[in-house]
Amino acid sequence: MSDEYAYGMWVIAAFNVGLFLFFILSFIVPKGHAEWRNMGVVIAFLVALFTEMYGFPLTIYLLTAWLGDAYPVLQPFSHKFGHLWVVVLGGSTLAWALIMGASLLLMLAGFVLMSKGWRQVHAAGGAMVRDGVYGYVRHPQYTGLFLLILGFLVQWPTLLTVIMAPILISAYVRLARREEQYMRSMFGADYGEYARDTPAFLPPIRDWISFLWTPVPQAQD
Repeated sequence: MSDEYAYGMWVIAAFNVGLFLFFILSFIVPKGHAEWRNMGVVIAFLVALFTEMYGFPLTIYLLTAWLGDAYPVLQPFSHKFGHLWVVVLGGSTLAWALIMGASLLLMLAGFVLMSKGWRQVHAAGGAMVRDGVYGYVRHPQYTGLFLLILGFLVQWPTLLTVIMAPILISAYVRLARREEQYMRSMFGADYGEYARDTPAFLPPIRDWISFLWTPVPQAQD
């Protein structure tokens, strides 16, 4: 990346907001008022993220204003040093590669889980799903969304997104609880037994590889 001012790219910012929103809406489709309200928080998170990533680096401006010469990079408005974790880790190319690699793995894992969860739910045709990724957690699509958000925070943390991330996550936790009330009314004791045996969002650490790579069961004819 160039060491010159690397922002003001509003078309790229808008394109990325639209691209990621398209993928998220492909797998988590809002149906009611509460779900659309939560999706509004997701949209606000994406706008705040890509506005600072490509448009106007508010966080970096504030940091340089507060810290002045103590801010540990010579070209704070280059894109490389917009990755604040890279700055914290010394600003080396190795640090940049590690941060980018970690964030991309988290985002890829998030999209994989959202995709698998969506395919299983739609293949079930209204029946209760408890195998595949749903055999590890009750809400794999929301787990995928949380991993995606975490990936963004690793790659490009900003003041606004750090504040918004816990709000977004808590909103989807509340939505998951409402969905479970509906599932209990639909499937009764069967869902109660499933909920007792299966974590809501995070499987045990030993199960994460299987969780991510488990195949999607094929629909029965």
